[in-house]
Amino acid sequence: FRLLLCISSGKMLSMFKSIPTHMDYKGQKLAEQIFQGIILISATIGFVYGLIIEQFGWTVYIVLAGFVISCVLTLPPWPMYRQNPLSWQPVIPESSAEPIQKPQESLKKKKHK
Repeated sequence: FRLLLCISSGKMLSMFKSIPTHMDYKGQKLAEQIFQGIILISATIGFVYGLIIEQFGWTVYIVLAGFVISCVLTLPPWPMYRQNPLSWQPVIPESSAEPIQKPQESLKKKKHK
C-alpha cells in the first residue's frame, strides 16, 4: 500500500509541477481589468435589483456571485494571460578573475584624480 501511495504521490507531484504558475505583465493588467469590470457590473446589477425588490440581501448575493466569477476567471494563470512572455538577457560568463567595474564606478574614480 505504501509503495502505491509513493508512486501515486510522485505522479501527482510531477503533475502539479507541470502546471504553469506565471503571468506576464500584460496578462496581469488584463486580469485586473477583467476583475474590476466584473465587480463593477455585478455591483451595479445587484444595487439596481436590490433597489427594485427592496431587499439588500440580494444585492450582497449578486456582488458575491460576481466576486466568485471574477476570481475563477482571473486568479488561475489561464493561457490568455501568458501570451507576452519576457525575453531575459543571456547570462554573461565572467572570463577574468578581476571584477568588472560598473560604468558609474569608473567615472567616480576619474573625477577624483
